Amino acid sequence: MNPPDKQPTSSVRYAQISADETGQRIDNYLLRQFKGVPKSHIYRILRKGEVRVNKKRIKPTYKLAEGDEVRLPPVRTGEQKTRRPPDEVIKRLESRIVYDDDRLIVVNKPAGLAVHAGSGVDFGVIDAMKIIDTRAKDLFLVHRLDRDTSGCLLIARDRSALGDL
Repeated sequence: MNPPDKQPTSSVRYAQISADETGQRIDNYLLRQFKGVPKSHIYRILRKGEVRVNKKRIKPTYKLAEGDEVRLPPVRTGEQKTRRPPDEVIKRLESRIVYDDDRLIVVNKPAGLAVHAGSGVDFGVIDAMKIIDTRAKDLFLVHRLDRDTSGCLLIARDRSALGDL
């Protein structure tokens, strides 16, 4: 039986790379596919040849191309530990949106708020922006600012906008 905080993927899966995912490194792609899995494990399954692209072994630096077929082995994924940001944080960030269009959001991040959850932080700007921006299934951080730094933060709505920026 698996520990309660781990969920195994049932079997090998195959994924077709879309135009939005083109140009992304395979290691970064796998980190997004297997949320909660340590980087060391991602690199181990790449080294062992468990992940294949177009039926061939690849290096972690391989850049995906549209139409590539990626073999994704069964991997135990950790439970996500992000917490929903409080309503006051969401309202505060919503009022600090400087620019918003189909491809990009610019938000004036206040000091004291982390960009991402993790390292003892339950939520970050990205988590709040996913609640504010109901249109986007994913948001992509163009750059980051330290937790104690304020300033404009660029967030792409899709991978192509991220690549352009």
